[in-house]
Amino acid sequence: MSTEYGAVVLIGYGGPEKPEDIIPFLKNVSSGRPIPEDRLMEVAHHYELIGGKSPLNELTYKQGDKLQKFLSEKGYDLPVFVGMRNWHPFYQDTVKQVADLGVKKAIGVIMAIYQCDTSWERYQREFEEACRDQNLELEFVYTDVLFDHPLFIENCAENIQSCFNQISDDELEATRLIFTAHSIPVPMAESSPYVSQFESSSRQVAEHLGHKNWMTAYQSRSGAPSSPWLEPDICDVIDEIAKEGVKNIVVQAIGFLCDHVEVLFDIGIEAREAAEKNGINLYIAKTVNDDDLYIRSLEESVLKKINP
Repeated sequence: MSTEYGAVVLIGYGGPEKPEDIIPFLKNVSSGRPIPEDRLMEVAHHYELIGGKSPLNELTYKQGDKLQKFLSEKGYDLPVFVGMRNWHPFYQDTVKQVADLGVKKAIGVIMAIYQCDTSWERYQREFEEACRDQNLELEFVYTDVLFDHPLFIENCAENIQSCFNQISDDELEATRLIFTAHSIPVPMAESSPYVSQFESSSRQVAEHLGHKNWMTAYQSRSGAPSSPWLEPDICDVIDEIAKEGVKNIVVQAIGFLCDHVEVLFDIGIEAREAAEKNGINLYIAKTVNDDDLYIRSLEESVLKKINP
């Protein structure tokens, strides 16, 4: 079927794909920010502990491949590209590649589930700048945020249920379900729907599961210690609920659309160590990655732009 759009672009953060990428990647991330060298080395070590790379790029390509397949099945043969902020393929290269195909109008899919300036508006500004700086006659429209899309909610619930299935029935009601999202500065949160979207999707997933014993927490805080960021931190929460006698917790990093260092290290290593220290059984519910339900939600959001 014909459409005025010539391509779809998944717009993401990027990540190192091999050990020698780690430091150059971190320097891209920290460019223009006064981050001490020892902090960069600390984060580099986190990547080493999860295998010397991030799975983010590989998973984003898988998401794009499946989205292209699903769109093709609906009769739309739209190429799906990937453009990253901090690593290859960079924005500038991707928009040039799209424009070289003769595309004048494309659909941008921002790979962030909650909206704040750094997770949403900044991506749009930088993508538009990448087109303008290269004098490309390429216009982008962007899909809606999917924090409350029924298929996203169902996908998250299914992944949590897989953890619930490993817990005995007599312990399930007392099991604490904890949803996490990336912490952001409090002033940024106050000027965006980030927190309300996070709490809304978490509540909807818990309701879908019929599990009343749930809460939200934050993870992956960065920035100066003196600056206020969203709390409580997941590791602090684990320490506190241990005092309540909680024995089982299920954590889902619902604020992340695929695995990367914040999920694999901050939850898979740091939070697990906190749980083990407190004698708590930690079950980690997987992120949506390239699960069919989530990709179907992306497909629907793209089709909504094609056929308003």
